[in-house]
Amino acid sequence: MKARSVFFVPLASLCLAAFAQGATAATLVVSNTSPQCARAEFTTIQAGINAAAPGDTVRVCLGTYPEQLTIGISLRLIGENGAILMPGPVVANGSDISNGDTLAAIILVQNATDVTIDGLIVDGGRNGITQCSPFLIGILFQNASGRISHNAVRFIATPPVSGCQDGDAIVAQSSSGQSAVVEITGNSVHDYQKNGITANEAGTSVTIHSNTVTESAPATGAAPNGVQIGFGATGTITANTISGNLWAPCVSVSDCTAAGLGILIFESSSVTIQNNYVGTNQYGIFVEGDGCTIRNNNVFNSLVLYGIVITGNESTINGNAITHSDQDTIAIDGNNSTIHNNTITEALVGILTTSSSTGNVISGNTFFDTVTTTSDPASPISVTPGPSR
Repeated sequence: MKARSVFFVPLASLCLAAFAQGATAATLVVSNTSPQCARAEFTTIQAGINAAAPGDTVRVCLGTYPEQLTIGISLRLIGENGAILMPGPVVANGSDISNGDTLAAIILVQNATDVTIDGLIVDGGRNGITQCSPFLIGILFQNASGRISHNAVRFIATPPVSGCQDGDAIVAQSSSGQSAVVEITGNSVHDYQKNGITANEAGTSVTIHSNTVTESAPATGAAPNGVQIGFGATGTITANTISGNLWAPCVSVSDCTAAGLGILIFESSSVTIQNNYVGTNQYGIFVEGDGCTIRNNNVFNSLVLYGIVITGNESTINGNAITHSDQDTIAIDGNNSTIHNNTITEALVGILTTSSSTGNVISGNTFFDTVTTTSDPASPISVTPGPSR
């Protein structure tokens, strides 16, 4: 039998390698009040971020931190229970990629990869903005990638000045030739003004899953959207709970010059919407794009307007349970989509197809307590969505 060769590595070399690996990342601790964090090195979060090297972790102890943050390197920003980021007043610290509008983000992440924000309460309740500008945002990723998880993002709203389309809780956006690849998971998002979660522009790709996105009262200013993917962005929206997006003046179809939406896909294609609970919105799901998949969602209590609307081509709507739509449960204004195996309960019209639509396949759907199961041809959908950009 041939003898096996044995190679010996000097112990000193192993120790040096282990030391080098351990030295690549550090944890920097921030505390401004908590006695449990006596070893904290910094009293402000931004000071910890500024001192961090790529790959480090900034750990934020219990306390309220009146700061706006800017992140431009790879790092993990981790909040312990009770770590609250609540600046007041907020100030302008950036500009919108698409239109140049002035922005005031509580956390601004720019031109960085592998950034994680986890476990913080991001509270805009002291923002102090009284006009339409600057545009208030809770967490903003611009040309940046990473993960936004287990945060509470709340009160991202300004006084409801007429016409102001202001106040987005979480936003990812990218400029031409750049990218923003962001996972948004497990967050509690509520009391925003315009949008709960937004992903805009080509180059932006998001995975939005297991979040709870809610509005607590009908809006009198901007018509709210729970989750939006728009203007060329792509992604998946899975296993979220999205509710309460209502625009107060929309009490009958003739009054709805705007409307609140649970999920909005606007000028984007090939988006998957699956296994979500979407309820008590004026539109449950509205898709303006091609090749989208809307599967196994529970859409309920669509007040005044529609459960699911598709204005585009070659989408698939299957396996959804849609309960109580004041108008139509599923409305199709486009060509060559497949609508099958949906369960529809209590609606004025089950499935509506506009007169200009062709090539749609409707099969295997089940109807209960529905006055008219199908309507074809029908007039175009009259109330258009209002995306955030």
